[in-house]
Amino acid sequence: MNLSHLTTETADPRFAGIDTMSVGELAATMNAADATVPAAVAQALPRITEAIEATAERVRAGGRLVYVGAGTPGRLGVLDASECPPTFGTPPEQVFAIIAGGESAIVSPCEGAEDDEEAGAAAVDAAGVGPLDTVVGIASSGRTPYVVAAVRRAGELGALTVGLSCNAGTPLSAAAAHAVEVLVGPEVVSGSTRLKAGTAQKLVLNMFSTIVMVQLGKTYGNLMVDVKATNGKLRERAVRIVRTITGAGREEALAVLDANGFNVRQAVVAARFGLAPRDAAARLAAAGGRLRAALEERA
Repeated sequence: MNLSHLTTETADPRFAGIDTMSVGELAATMNAADATVPAAVAQALPRITEAIEATAERVRAGGRLVYVGAGTPGRLGVLDASECPPTFGTPPEQVFAIIAGGESAIVSPCEGAEDDEEAGAAAVDAAGVGPLDTVVGIASSGRTPYVVAAVRRAGELGALTVGLSCNAGTPLSAAAAHAVEVLVGPEVVSGSTRLKAGTAQKLVLNMFSTIVMVQLGKTYGNLMVDVKATNGKLRERAVRIVRTITGAGREEALAVLDANGFNVRQAVVAARFGLAPRDAAARLAAAGGRLRAALEERA
């Protein structure tokens, strides 16, 4: 296995003396290296945009967004997917992640699992991936066998496929319909792709889930109107959102949220038009669930 052509595996001479640096010097070095990541992401924005537009179209039609990765990329996929239900009110099955080695690999290293091509393809089959789904394979090297096989199998099943890597001209890019290559260069610790590569992947996954959900009407402006108020902080956020959009006082906002099962979008419509929960729900449904359309449409 020759990995010498991968920039993510290259030893950068600029970092050859990190073991002789003071803590302050090394922190500054790492910070300077990290500062180059957004520029690398910016270079890939045209490909990122195309992939997100295609993904949003499929999710809008009822499809799912599925991340596949091994090691750090797999954990980043799990992280991004797990944040969607509380932030955007999505069902767990709408955005989810597959990680090589299964759930135990989230907290315990299972490095050998990334080499199992058959397991990658089988995981896609087990997830019931189909033509409306989008499968995003994440691999810093762009050659992880588990991920490449999963993306290839997803394509065979008719799914939209995206390959997110940090090297150019990779097998993952060749296997995917949309190749997103964020070229961050060598790491401060050679080959430790949880550093710049991991940061780049997190930034891109933030874009994927957030922009898809905005396209689906999951926000009103920059307010998360589908937030699930499952704790005190989120309940308070729901109250603030209702107050911000409607101008209601705190007690009024609490009352309308309680009446509408803490469904923020529905509570906003109910407060704005003085509607009962059932009528507010009907108005939202008539607007395709999009709060802005429900508020702007004439009564």
